[in-house]
This record gives sequence, structure tokens and C-alpha cells, in this order.
Amino acid sequence: MATFPLEILTPEHQFFAEEVEALTISTTDGELTILKGHAPIIAPLMVGTIKIKQNGTWREAFQSEGFLEVNAQGAHLFVQACEWPEDIDVHRAEAAERRARERMRQQRSLQEYKWSQIALTRAMMRLRITNHKINLD
Repeated sequence: MATFPLEILTPEHQFFAEEVEALTISTTDGELTILKGHAPIIAPLMVGTIKIKQNGTWREAFQSEGFLEVNAQGAHLFVQACEWPEDIDVHRAEAAERRARERMRQQRSLQEYKWSQIALTRAMMRLRITNHKINLD
């Protein structure tokens, strides 16, 4: 299968930079799959998963919000956070979920409520992808 370069960057580091066969990501309009030769596009990303296909095998990672750019040089993702399931600290994610739920219950302001929703979504997605990985083994 034809490949294209994929680079995933976070503010802290380069998460991934290799040739891939396919990429499926969570955008604000739903899941989007990129193959070699995809038309140029810029798309906002939401909290979800990144699925990468290499050598006929799919691998999934947690993604936070950011954006995707596809051009003639390949696909580039710029996200706030990105983690493989085995790198996620489950206890930390569970604690983050509890904190976010408690902040949402307190409803101090609309802005704080929205921040808590984002934090809750991140924590739940981290836990979902970790459980998904554990169930596959």
C-alpha cells in the first residue's frame, strides 16, 4: 500500500514522525481518514483518538484538541496532548475525571463549567483508550 509522511507535534515534543499507510482522526465534523494523495485540507481536531496504519496494522493513541494540515508534503497534526495507551497513567486519569465531575457539579461559572467539560472529556477518552488496549491483549 502507498505511504505518506505523518508528523504529530505537541507543545512539548514530536510525538510521531514516520511513513504511514492511513490515518484516521477525530475532527469536529466526525472521523476523517487520510490516505496518500489526499486533497489539501486543514481541519480542527477534538478530543478523541488517532488511528495510524503502518505495515498493515492499526495502532490507536489518545489525542486532545488541535488541528490537522494535509498538503503535498504529508499530514501534520498539532495537538495539545497525544499519548499511546501504555503511556497513560490510569490512576492520574481517574483522579482527573473525579476532579472534573466535582467542578462541573459546583457550576461556579459558565466558563469554568466548559473547562471542566473539556477536562472530563480528556480524562474519559484516556480511560477509554486504556481500557480498549487492555481488552485487546
